[in-house]
Amino acid sequence: MGEEPTAAAGRGAHSRAGRGGTPLWRHVRDDLKARLEQGEFTDSFPGENELAARYGVSRHTIREALRELREAGLVTAAKGRRPRPVGEAVIEQPVGALYSLFASVEAAGLEQRSIVRTLDIRADAHVAVRLGLEESTPLLYLERIRLADGEPLAHDKVWLPASDARALLDADFTHTALYGELADRCGLRLVGGEERIKAVVPTAAEQRLLDLPDGVAAFSIERLGRTHGRTVEWRTTLVRGDRFSVVTRFDARTGYRLDPAGNRFTRSRRSARRLDAVR
Repeated sequence: MGEEPTAAAGRGAHSRAGRGGTPLWRHVRDDLKARLEQGEFTDSFPGENELAARYGVSRHTIREALRELREAGLVTAAKGRRPRPVGEAVIEQPVGALYSLFASVEAAGLEQRSIVRTLDIRADAHVAVRLGLEESTPLLYLERIRLADGEPLAHDKVWLPASDARALLDADFTHTALYGELADRCGLRLVGGEERIKAVVPTAAEQRLLDLPDGVAAFSIERLGRTHGRTVEWRTTLVRGDRFSVVTRFDARTGYRLDPAGNRFTRSRRSARRLDAVR
């Protein structure tokens, strides 16, 4: 027996719908689309059960409506997670603190997973110089696509001296934090560093990698990580600008300080002093 053709219009109204043979999910889709375009769901988006109760229809009908909205690029959702409007910057990173992207994603109530593209030992003269090492020094290299609720969030590449980090070759980075593994397996903890964050226009290849719609910018993050007087991490991360924001805090007495961008990440004595001061 087919589904009762109940309400699909209005904000929770339960009047009859489906006249003219129009599927109920289409009524729900059109109403949700109109409400999204009016900015009604800026704080949160209802889950499937809540929507089914509001519209007086089955969850199957709601799923069909949400599928259409996903294909139109208006909402996003992963299995077992609440849908949300596309464009919400749901992940925040603090300025002036040593943080983990893994922890930030989890703190936002999202599931963090990674697709490991590369994990090996290699030489990279350019990176070795940044780390203050001889150009042929072996480095552990880890490249991942970071996912939040199953959707691409960031393209992350990190280099560490192999002499410190070789044990990470045995780690499973599909659902674990690099800094946690570095501490547990290698006895190495970062205590500070320096970071540069800037807005960039992603290339076509980067758009494909992160499933970025046209017109969406990204954050480029470069990080030098230090541990007790040594530079041990060079990391580059490209993060979707529609799912990420940077936060700083201040107070009336101390204010806040953001260093202006300059030619940083050098090995000069002056630059090294600044590294210690910032982090």
